Amino acid sequence: MDVDNASHYLGVKKKTLAMWRVGGIGPRYIKRGRIFYYKEDLDTWLNERRYRSTAQSLETGDHR
Repeated sequence: MDVDNASHYLGVKKKTLAMWRVGGIGPRYIKRGRIFYYKEDLDTWLNERRYRSTAQSLETGDHR
């Protein structure tokens, strides 16, 4: 899916996705002229950020 659809799917702005790409902290993507994301990669990235408590989130240093 393109950046517009990926940002909508994740519930973030396109600029946020761009910053994540620059920082290497966002979901995997491919670039073929334009940036594209596979839904499976977005789902995997989201699932890797699931927590049971705020404390668990703080332990990982992932405060997004």
